[in-house]
Formats: sequence, C-alpha cells, structure tokens
Amino acid sequence: MPIFATPFAQLDLVRQPEQQDDPLLAFDAADEYLLNHLHEQGISADTRILVLNDSFGALAASLAPFAQVTSSGDSHLGHIALERNLARNQLAPVRFVPASEACSGPFDRVLIRVPKTLALLEEQLIRLHGQLAPGATVVAAGMVKHLPHAAGDLLAKYIGPMQPSLAVKKARLLIATPEQKPAVASPYPSRYQLEQPRLTLLNHANVFCREGLDIGTRAFLPHLPRSLADVRAADLGCGNGVLGIVYALNNPQAQMTLVDESYMAVQSARENWRAALGERPADIRAGDGLAEQPADSLDLVLCNPPFHQQQVVGDFLAWRMFVQARNALVAGGELWIVGNRHLGYHAKLKRLFRGVEQVAATPKFVVLKASK
Repeated sequence: MPIFATPFAQLDLVRQPEQQDDPLLAFDAADEYLLNHLHEQGISADTRILVLNDSFGALAASLAPFAQVTSSGDSHLGHIALERNLARNQLAPVRFVPASEACSGPFDRVLIRVPKTLALLEEQLIRLHGQLAPGATVVAAGMVKHLPHAAGDLLAKYIGPMQPSLAVKKARLLIATPEQKPAVASPYPSRYQLEQPRLTLLNHANVFCREGLDIGTRAFLPHLPRSLADVRAADLGCGNGVLGIVYALNNPQAQMTLVDESYMAVQSARENWRAALGERPADIRAGDGLAEQPADSLDLVLCNPPFHQQQVVGDFLAWRMFVQARNALVAGGELWIVGNRHLGYHAKLKRLFRGVEQVAATPKFVVLKASK
C-alpha cells in the first residue's frame, strides 16, 4: 500500500468502503499540494485549522499532531475513513462536524477540497462569514480536470481576491485572501414540487438532483409496491427521502427506515418526512448503507442506487448495497430497485437473489424486484 508522504507525516491510509486489491488511493496530488503549501506558510500547535471535504482523512490525519484541527464534510463514509485512518496511524481523534451542522471558529487556516457539487462549496463558503480569524487564509484545491472555473468565482465572491496557483502534478490551488464582506443569506435549502402525490420537497445543498426529481425516481414512483400489512421497509440511499415518504403515504402501517451516507440528504429527508407525515415514527439516519442493520430485520428495501463515489464512476457501491439489502432482508423479502438499462443490474441481482423480475421499463430505466 503506497504511503502518503508530506512534510507533516508519512501515513498508511485506506479508502472507505474498503475493497480488496483496490487500485484507488485514499489521497491524491491535490492533498499533497495543499499540505506542502501549508508547511511553507507555517503553523503552530495553537493554529486553528478547518478542513472541508477531506474525502478519506488524508489532510486532517496529517495535521492532527501539529495543530487544532476540525474536519467537516457531508460524507458519513468520509467520517468513518477519518476515524479508521487516525486509528490505523496511532493518532489522536479529530473533531468532526457533519456538513448539516455549522462549524464554530474562529479559524486561522481553512483548507478546502473542492467538492463535486458546487452548491455544497457555496454553502460552506457562506458559513465561513464571521468564522475567520484576523490574518486567516483560505486555500482550496483539486485535480485540474475536476476543478471548475466557477469554484474560483465562488471563493472570490464570498471570501476575497483569489489567485490560482501553477499546476503541480495535475493539481492546482485556489488561494483566497479574506476581506470584509457583508453577510449573505444562503440560497439553500431549495425546494421543488412533486405532483403525484402533491408534496413540496426540501433539499439541502449537497442533495442529489436538488432542483427537481431525478428521472430514475420518476420512473420508479408509479410502481412502488402497496400493502396494508405492517411491513418493515427501508429506503436505502434515501436522498431527500422521496421514495420512503411516498411509500409510507401509500402504506400507512409500514415501519420505515431511511438511510443515506450524506448528512445533508438525511437532514433533508427528516424535514421532508415531518412535513409530509408529521410525528409518524421513522428511523432516518446517516449510515454506511444497511451495514448496521440487523440481519433478517426487513421485509422490503427500496433503492435507486448511485453509480459514482465523488468523481469515481462504477457499480461497486450499488453491488455493496445489494449485498447489504440481501443480508438485512428476511427469507422471502424483496429488494426493489430502479436503474439504467445499460448497467445490467438484472444479471448482478440474479447472483444474489432467488428470483429477479422486471416490474416496469422505460426506454432508459428498468424497475426490478429481487426476492430473497
């Protein structure tokens, strides 16, 4: 396993979820560039550093012994990775703040990995207002191919004059000099209307398809199963909760679990559940899918699986969710999913489940039912 070597530390780091013989690393050249820049600036034991969107903890773990570090991000898997990588390298815990909560400064240094969703970056920059110490610096980083021009525009808008660095190992820094700016009202959360059933759905900044219902879910909703029984059902990868909420409205006796690895998704799902279903009980939580769900504890799992983790595209997360669903379902329980036709989920599900049926299809999507 390659070692992440910087002027601060040499660390043995792993990604989450861990995969056997994973060719991908838990760090990249942008992490290295950020830390080299910070080392040139100089820090001390009382320097207060905020690290944003540290995918697998490479930045926070490197800095933990040398400064007062707070890490914040929207990924529960990222939080797990940070904790495991700290323990793996015999380092003390680091304070972690989910992106659904505000960080309290003042901070002397802010290190940002530019996220895939620029709305999340915008929300994070808006929240920095009033949280920067005198003389603070704000530096964002990313691999050049994943670093949109708009990221620099947001830094200039909300922080101050921004200077891009030269590219090093295909990575670039965006260095912003804070200046006095008026407080700005956040445009998040945003909302959109669902026609059938008639719902207003709230979406915090990092929610997938924040501006409108994604077309996969739109294809899935008319075909959700209905039952008057006391079904134990889960919306796996719930996003803003739309699948679980619509299912619950149509199945008044269902006991619902909604889980997502995005803290902002869970925050959105909780608020949408309360708006649609009031005080009806539900377990809505951030988690590593159904990894913590007891075996044989669910009758039904609904899922619109993701096909990427940050910028990495593939079906490994979906496959993992299918395995988790099988383990959590009782014998005879069902996993219902929607997926792009070209992803071939039908064949994958047949390797895990007793029977797989196509419930519905559009030119682009299929709705499948897999029975344990």
